Amino acid sequence: DTVLVLWFLRIIWGSLILLLIVNPPKDLKKPRGKKCFFVKFFGTEDHAWIKVEQLKPYHLHKEEMIKINKGKRFQQAVDAVEEFLRKTKGKDQASSHNSTEEKNRRNSSEERGKQSTGEEKRKGSLSEGKVKKGTGEGKKRVSSVSSERGSKSPLKRAQDQSPRKRGRPPKDEKDLTIPESSTVKRVMTGTVAGFKWPPSVSEPVKDSDPHFHHFLLSQTEKETGSTSIQAADSTAVNGSITPTDKKIGFLGLGLMGSGIVSNLLKMGHTVTVWNRTAEKCDLFIQEGARLGRTPAEVVSTCDITFACVSDPKAAKDLVLGPSGVLQGIRPGKCYVDMSTVDADTVTELAQVIVSRGGRFLEAPVSGNQQLSNDGMLVILAAGDRGLYEDCSSCFQAMGKTSFFLGEVGNAAKMMLIVNMVQGSFMATIAEGLTLAQVTGQSQQTLLDILNQGQLASIFLDQKCQNILQGNFKPDFYLKYIQKDLRLAIALGDSVNHPTPMAAAANEVYKRAKALDQSDNDMSAVYRAYIH
Repeated sequence: DTVLVLWFLRIIWGSLILLLIVNPPKDLKKPRGKKCFFVKFFGTEDHAWIKVEQLKPYHLHKEEMIKINKGKRFQQAVDAVEEFLRKTKGKDQASSHNSTEEKNRRNSSEERGKQSTGEEKRKGSLSEGKVKKGTGEGKKRVSSVSSERGSKSPLKRAQDQSPRKRGRPPKDEKDLTIPESSTVKRVMTGTVAGFKWPPSVSEPVKDSDPHFHHFLLSQTEKETGSTSIQAADSTAVNGSITPTDKKIGFLGLGLMGSGIVSNLLKMGHTVTVWNRTAEKCDLFIQEGARLGRTPAEVVSTCDITFACVSDPKAAKDLVLGPSGVLQGIRPGKCYVDMSTVDADTVTELAQVIVSRGGRFLEAPVSGNQQLSNDGMLVILAAGDRGLYEDCSSCFQAMGKTSFFLGEVGNAAKMMLIVNMVQGSFMATIAEGLTLAQVTGQSQQTLLDILNQGQLASIFLDQKCQNILQGNFKPDFYLKYIQKDLRLAIALGDSVNHPTPMAAAANEVYKRAKALDQSDNDMSAVYRAYIH
């Protein structure tokens, strides 16, 4: 057995995480078409699948990574791993010592046995010869396999092994799973032995203890902006989804919808798409989607139709407008609205859909464009519980977890509250950075301090980096977070609940919109403070 500790670089956020390879649950299938390990994150109970070909030797990069990441929590994680390795090494040495003593006792016993009779000697010699011969052949077979695997790059091997398109696997395809071992903190040596590093990477540096192998996730995925991590301990185990046999429709291919559709197709769903600007459909048609000419046509030809549009007006127009969703609804047809709208709007849509015999579910999503692309959204659903269950494979493809919140309207309210908190926090970040600047303080130092404190988060780091780099490419449109703040304030008014923080933040976003920042990322609210 080999203990395998990994460094995992979360490319999206530029942070390093320590992982430990473990055995997956018996009922959890391995992602198809990927050679990967099931890992546990140090310091949490989270698990994920990580692709093997993304790993590089740890020791070649260790000093560099420690210099870059000087945070207290980072160092604590490193210390925890080192302590774990020391303990495991001690156990292995004790086990090795015990094995040596046992072997010596066995050899001594065999030596005494050999003194019995000449016939027994000849039988023992013959038997031992057969064992050695068999062992030698076994070693040759393993070596041959390893050599063959090592002759190709991981990407080339994956292409050779999986020439088919993504989606449902052939019935005779075998599911590759990590061998079981005596402890979940170990992985069988054979799994690692068969893997050869890409030609551009030198051979792994050997530890003083050969039982330990350390790896670093390859930074080559920075170019693609994607990551293989999947939330294996929640709803989404994206690589092991059995896609529903129901026909899926999808209306709206914006920042969020595009990523959702891509993951639905990737996981083998049959999808028909429509978008107001038809050119956006072309890429998905090339990926295997079908084209719907109108929302009504998509609904009438599909079993479950999802929609993700910008605001309450767009959501209503999509359903009630010419050739809209309502015209395609018949008894049994299902409609799932993933737009972030107010509770009144979603309740109205539910009523008209159900009045035609249809089934309705609201399912707004928490996340951004990158999380949508990675299939790591958080889905908030409410309405028809049976339809929620029918959407299971779709939700698994697009998100890391989902919540069912009861009756229609609850998900809309919760989504607005979530985005109200997020939008207010973003405005506060921008306010702090500008105050630091005008008082002669370093903005980078402020970020470093925040990242070492209780406010440290992926969101904080990502948005501050946007501001420091002047990069406001939209990951979540500023105009949409302002819309959500406006709707959240109205929600508070409807129940006579004060929302002064959200109201203040809303005014800042309105000023940013007046400065033509609507189509930039929400972090562009920073510009409202410097103009």
